Amino acid sequence: MGQNPVFRLIRTLKPETLFPSTMPSQALILFLLALPLHAQRVENVLSPYRAEVDRRVNRGLDYLASVQTKEGYFLGKYGNTTGVVSLAGMAFLAKGHTPGYGPYGDAINRCIDYVLGMQKKNGLVAGRHSHGPMYSHSIATLFLSEVSGMVDPERQEKIDQVLGKAIRVLLAAQSVAKSSRHQGGWRYQPNSRDSDLSLSGWALMALRSAKLNGAQVPDKAIEDAVKYIFKVHDPRNGRFGYQSGASHPVNLTGAALLCLELTGHHGEDVTFKAGDYILKIKNQQSSYGLYYAAQATFQLGGKYWEQYATWMYGKRMAGQKEDGSWHGSWGASYETATKILAFTVPYRQLPIYQRDETVDEED
Repeated sequence: MGQNPVFRLIRTLKPETLFPSTMPSQALILFLLALPLHAQRVENVLSPYRAEVDRRVNRGLDYLASVQTKEGYFLGKYGNTTGVVSLAGMAFLAKGHTPGYGPYGDAINRCIDYVLGMQKKNGLVAGRHSHGPMYSHSIATLFLSEVSGMVDPERQEKIDQVLGKAIRVLLAAQSVAKSSRHQGGWRYQPNSRDSDLSLSGWALMALRSAKLNGAQVPDKAIEDAVKYIFKVHDPRNGRFGYQSGASHPVNLTGAALLCLELTGHHGEDVTFKAGDYILKIKNQQSSYGLYYAAQATFQLGGKYWEQYATWMYGKRMAGQKEDGSWHGSWGASYETATKILAFTVPYRQLPIYQRDETVDEED
């Protein structure tokens, strides 16, 4: 399954290509005026923090490379799960690095090879010691889809084989007979008969990425997943939760908002209310919530991205250790990778981070 050539081209563009920081001031002004409004706002928000973001992200990538084993997994808590390896791999990609080239080319290839080597006969790409194998499987499927088209022919052939089976696992797991309350979503096991938003967000992102990449993902699978998201919605305050609107909405509203934005629900009352909720509770979010909310508010645009990004860059880059890592309950590799993925959203180096610039802004 080769990658969409448009996305392949996008990946060759570095942040400095999109927003050249070395332009003379007059030329830069003319350049910005020629950009879509959202792109101008992205640059306006990012510009004061760009040097610091680059410095911290580069230190974080150096840390990840330093704790990666020759087999491709990462030292420390949960570092040998395909989920964490995939998040780390996407962190390298998110800064514009590519497999096989540059300072992290070998590290990315090791991530790819490790994930490819962990697929079981039943198609599950979960590896060992996974907390709920469908978490790791969904994230690994997303990673393989995102990196597809960037690798050498031999790896591409392996990705095509593994990714096809991985997608079928997601579709089969969604189709397991469930009650109406849980239908359309995913949970910890391929045969789970209930669902939760946390896992369903990863699964839906993986399917969307694969579909954009040319995979035969039925429209109904995406539609049913979106229907599930609305089952855990609390319309009174705009939040979305784990298995109901009231359960863990602080970290999961961003997951729902991102999924809705990526599936065409842009500029609707439900998305604006979710954005308002995220801005209210942003100080309470974990790194997981940060990862999703950064992507979601970037997609929503306007005041949502401006306010969230200004807060994120001003407050959440702190806490980085001397070795370049960030720490958390899920381990340093997970924490560092998710932080990098949040901070690099406006660099738009991954197809999943792309945004339709023709949609309206919300002031």
